[in-house]
Amino acid sequence: MIPLLLIEDETDLGLIIADNLRSAEFDVNHCSDGEQGLLLFYQMKPEIVILDVMLPGLDGFAIAKKIREVDTETPILFLTARTQTADVVNAFELGANDYLRKPFSLEELKVRINALVQRNQWQNQKRFLHIGDYAMDSMRQTLKHREGKEINLSFRECELIKMLYENKNKVIHRQDIIHAVWPHDRFFTGRSLDVFISRIRTYLQKDDRISIVNVRAVGYKMIV
Repeated sequence: MIPLLLIEDETDLGLIIADNLRSAEFDVNHCSDGEQGLLLFYQMKPEIVILDVMLPGLDGFAIAKKIREVDTETPILFLTARTQTADVVNAFELGANDYLRKPFSLEELKVRINALVQRNQWQNQKRFLHIGDYAMDSMRQTLKHREGKEINLSFRECELIKMLYENKNKVIHRQDIIHAVWPHDRFFTGRSLDVFISRIRTYLQKDDRISIVNVRAVGYKMIV
């Protein structure tokens, strides 16, 4: 069964959704409080999150932001009575994968959930990057040399390595890196990026075929 987290404060609606999804082979955890829902997310590692916006404790937008600070993979579907375009835009800017306005049909909800789950399962097949003698697991956020110990990465380190590798042998502009990896941090500077690059060079130093070149006044290039 696919673990699913439902955060919905309308009790009757939440029970109806949960019962229908359980009959469709989802393992549903349902809660009605935002803070409790975020705690459940950390504990259960669901494959999809169904999220209302107007919640006690912590609203849905705040929950989505906190989830995306540590997890860019798990699909988030907003299910809400908030119908304004500004709300939809905000949800997607925070990292939502879908947005379904109330009232809705249960059949449409199930179709949307299945589409997100299938897409996520396909993307998970791409979770491993093989960089020279290293393997990076982008979901577990680890980097391992074939003859060495496993290194735990921060979320930003993982995203930075991924961006450099996916653009290997190409120069990436500093501002492009900062906007992609630190999109909501207005105070992150080029000097801070240099510190992260230095740390990643240290992680990858056991394979001398890998280098991260500083292209002066432009950006960085990973050579593999």
